[in-house]
Amino acid sequence: MAFDPATLKYNDQGLIPAIAQAEGSGEVLMMAWMNAEAVARTLETGRVTYWSRSRQAFWVKGESSGHVQELVDFRVDCDRDCVLVVVRQSGPACHTNRRVCFYTAVRDGQEVELMPPEV
Repeated sequence: MAFDPATLKYNDQGLIPAIAQAEGSGEVLMMAWMNAEAVARTLETGRVTYWSRSRQAFWVKGESSGHVQELVDFRVDCDRDCVLVVVRQSGPACHTNRRVCFYTAVRDGQEVELMPPEV
């Protein structure tokens, strides 16, 4: 059965959360938003494409930083309201130059930075 991005459940802004996971390790790298066109572009090109809410524009991960996300697998959750993109990540995934966006933990009521930026 052919996949149609319109069958996903988007929020009232036409967006769906997309979780990026590293191939092999399963590490959660980041979360960003996609609209139906970003989903279609990702599947067509193999380069993960998101929708920037702040810029109101598409952004292909790594287009300016060189930290590319190559699509390995595209998965839809059971409610069809979230997607998982399994990726081959080149360089850090986070715009802060960290390996992942989830680098802050809350432990015993305190924020703890788990990793410094990569050089």
